[in-house]
Amino acid sequence: FCLYMDTSYTHPLHQQRSNNECVAPAHFLNEEEQEEAHDEGISIVKIGPGQKLKLTAVARMGISREHAKWCPVAVATYRFWPEVNFNTEQLATLSIDQKQELIDVCPDRILELDEVTGEMTTVENAYEVATFTDDLKDLQNSMKKRAEDDDFVSITQSEDRFIFLVESTGAMDAEDIVMSSLRVLKDKLQYLARDVANLEP
Repeated sequence: FCLYMDTSYTHPLHQQRSNNECVAPAHFLNEEEQEEAHDEGISIVKIGPGQKLKLTAVARMGISREHAKWCPVAVATYRFWPEVNFNTEQLATLSIDQKQELIDVCPDRILELDEVTGEMTTVENAYEVATFTDDLKDLQNSMKKRAEDDDFVSITQSEDRFIFLVESTGAMDAEDIVMSSLRVLKDKLQYLARDVANLEP
């Protein structure tokens, strides 16, 4: 494209037009994001009065192994799914105040006390905020009558379930990134299985 302006002008990415109708610049992730935005999205150039610009751009597909600019992921993290178990027999030996101490010692505030029944339960978003600290364990040890007694409350890490978080740069939806990654992983495992099967005994 070619620009010549008499006033200052910022050219947003979404105004780029491709010769291929299937190719479009990455702009806002969805209409909701576009409506909430305070600008026109990604800007690629800003020119002042009397300046002009002539540019030819070539879009090329690539993978992040070649260069980070092709990586559609901004953040990818995972953590273990917490398994919370209450030992009702042990908890029955505690007073309401002692139960409240167990609740208060958790920095992530994942436990709560039912004021009617006096039973301990997990808060609604406990599985999203649990951090597996030792504070609860240390307090329980000090409350036990015998060191070998079971814990009142145990919070352990699941061995077959975890929470996976993917944040996209906007080039692809997070769900598409995960599904595409799983397809690539599946293909690699199939190639590996085929190579192993072809090995000479």
